[in-house]
Amino acid sequence: MSVILGIDIGGSGIKGAPVDTATGKLVAERYRIPTPEGAAPDAVRDVVAELVRHFGHPGPVGVTFPSIVQHGKTLSAANVDRGWIGLDADALFTRATGRDVTVINDADAAGLAEVRFGAGAGVPGVVLVLTFGTGIGSALIHDGVLVPNTELGHLYLKGDKHAETWASDRARERDDLNWKQWAKRVSRYLQYLEGLFSPDLFIIGGGVSKKADKWQPHIETKRTKLVPAALQNDAGIIGAAMMAERRAQA
Repeated sequence: MSVILGIDIGGSGIKGAPVDTATGKLVAERYRIPTPEGAAPDAVRDVVAELVRHFGHPGPVGVTFPSIVQHGKTLSAANVDRGWIGLDADALFTRATGRDVTVINDADAAGLAEVRFGAGAGVPGVVLVLTFGTGIGSALIHDGVLVPNTELGHLYLKGDKHAETWASDRARERDDLNWKQWAKRVSRYLQYLEGLFSPDLFIIGGGVSKKADKWQPHIETKRTKLVPAALQNDAGIIGAAMMAERRAQA
């Protein structure tokens, strides 16, 4: 059994757990610490280091982050402190923890976990994983191979509607939408994505995946099957551990 520590940095909380990467199962209870106000790099660094100490994990660590991530650097900051832009996050967390840390975009991590161990396991072709929360994250995967950093939450729909500003879970709460009203917005967004990518499967993740019975009956796609994420809020942790293992084996 190969056990890797996965840490998922979110807008409201930073959570982690050791993962059996052969099965995708957490081998200890998740530990969560609230995300520091503003999510500045040094403050987030300290929380990640605290999580590593909590588990006493000696090996590689995978960390998700809500940003474009290329070669360990965070290149965007849509919902976090702008100090992350251009930062070598791999090096920041590696120095703070004394472990070999691999950083990956949060939605990409969730997508990899879902197609390996969750709702997309064994599904051929194009799988599009979308996480609805503070924003909208996306992971585009073809036959198990990830196309990283797609950032499809930043598309503009007809009428100059910025997708994540208009259809994220935060937008649902901000605009006081019921689930049927929110699903109408999401349906329009998904139909736009169908026209661009012709996916074989949509997987809907993020916090809303725990309440699929409230919105799934109201979602309308043109032709693409849609399912809620199976791993729910554990997907990022599992995907982060998977990426850390890949890097360690490279």
